[in-house]
Amino acid sequence: MPDTLNRELNMTITLHSATVPVFTRMLGNLAGWLDKAEAHAVARKFDSAVYLGLRLAPDMLPFSKQVQIACDAAKFAVSRVADVDAPKFDDTEASIADLQARIRKTAAFIESVPAAQIDGREDKDVVVPRRDGSMTLKAEAYLKHFATPNFYFHVTTAYALLRHNGVELGKGDFLGAPKS
Repeated sequence: MPDTLNRELNMTITLHSATVPVFTRMLGNLAGWLDKAEAHAVARKFDSAVYLGLRLAPDMLPFSKQVQIACDAAKFAVSRVADVDAPKFDDTEASIADLQARIRKTAAFIESVPAAQIDGREDKDVVVPRRDGSMTLKAEAYLKHFATPNFYFHVTTAYALLRHNGVELGKGDFLGAPKS
């Protein structure tokens, strides 16, 4: 087992360790899938912007929105627990390159928040605005039962959309290479 994974297995889990490195790794994986999507489009001679409108069902949000929401889920999870302002993104991405930039900005933001601003806040009230009215959860419950599953839902949907449309992705692409 790589050294980093061994160290992580021997550490006490914290809110930061359970979120920021996990989100960052999956955002990096997502960026890699976008690289493969771009290469797939070039090899087959079509505009990669086609991917942005992909859906598995007529009533679902398109691929571009899946990436945007995954990024938002990560940045808001960290910002809400740490009591810091999340960067504002305008949701105007119109290309794979634009989505890549959003992923990079999201990862840079969440990595910039010190662990000390997240750890030890398990019992902090987190207010989550929603269309049907806000909900309040303790930070630990928010991260474990809302923010992280929401992040994975949208990341997984983005993966499935690309895979379904011929981008050569496999389980290794989803999981990514272990960091050593």
